[in-house]
Amino acid sequence: MIALVVGLAIMAAAIVVSGGNRPSRTGDSGQVEAFVAAVTTTSPPAAVEQFVEVDLEGCVLDVTSVERGDEGEAVTCVQKALTIGGFYSGPISGVFDDPTAAAAQTLQADRGLYVDGIVGARTADSLGIWPGAESFVVRTPPPAGGAKDLLGFPLSSVASAGDDAPPMPPNSGQGTGKRVVYDRAGQRVWAIDDDERVVRSYLVTGSRFRNEVPGEHQVYSRSEVSTAWNFEADLPLMVRYLQTERGHIGFHAIPIHKNDGTPYQTEAELGQNLSGGCQRQAQLDAEFMWEFAQLGTRVIVT
Repeated sequence: MIALVVGLAIMAAAIVVSGGNRPSRTGDSGQVEAFVAAVTTTSPPAAVEQFVEVDLEGCVLDVTSVERGDEGEAVTCVQKALTIGGFYSGPISGVFDDPTAAAAQTLQADRGLYVDGIVGARTADSLGIWPGAESFVVRTPPPAGGAKDLLGFPLSSVASAGDDAPPMPPNSGQGTGKRVVYDRAGQRVWAIDDDERVVRSYLVTGSRFRNEVPGEHQVYSRSEVSTAWNFEADLPLMVRYLQTERGHIGFHAIPIHKNDGTPYQTEAELGQNLSGGCQRQAQLDAEFMWEFAQLGTRVIVT
């Protein structure tokens, strides 16, 4: 940077000296000194700005995705990473605007990722700023043998209740009465009663895709046994709250292979994104949800 400033100063001196109306030597010196003072004490010109280094140290997402309209440190981190990758040349503003989205789409196309301009897990991992899905998951100690929730249902190995439950995320409908809250980032469910008590909270296995729609929904359908979209699995105790183009989304017990009766996963694997859309639950948690979430029960997805 110093060499660049000195070089610019020398160029300025040459321009001053070779001008049509040559000033005095004193005037030359004064103009050069003024120029050097300007480039070293004021905002650098565009020619200097393009050499400013972008520091990515400690830059990782603290959310699962960022997209158009988002603002804050996570967006700043994305813009820095896109700049270093050579996909973005705009300001590091912390605002996910159209140029930032276009840069993300260019990166996704370049690296064979799904092109949507949304920086989720795979895009962030490609940029080197993904902290790992596990960083968003809070695991509670297994409950003592025979432990029950606030309604008297036995707790699973990944469940807790009352004050032992982790705090809910923002925008969980605080103060609005009975509801089910599902946090996609933390892969966790909370069941809240009319008195705002955490009746039960537990880990689930959510979708690998972006088909779990944030916002408020309600339970509209229930089946003791349902069939997976690929017809290869039974889904016990299905509680549906969202209908998409691909099918219904809801809470159910861990799927069972139709061909041999084995489960798709273990309870220890809950807390990971492995499903096609629904939220898989441990058997005891599915039995609780079946009783708690009757038709019309509100479901808030964050």
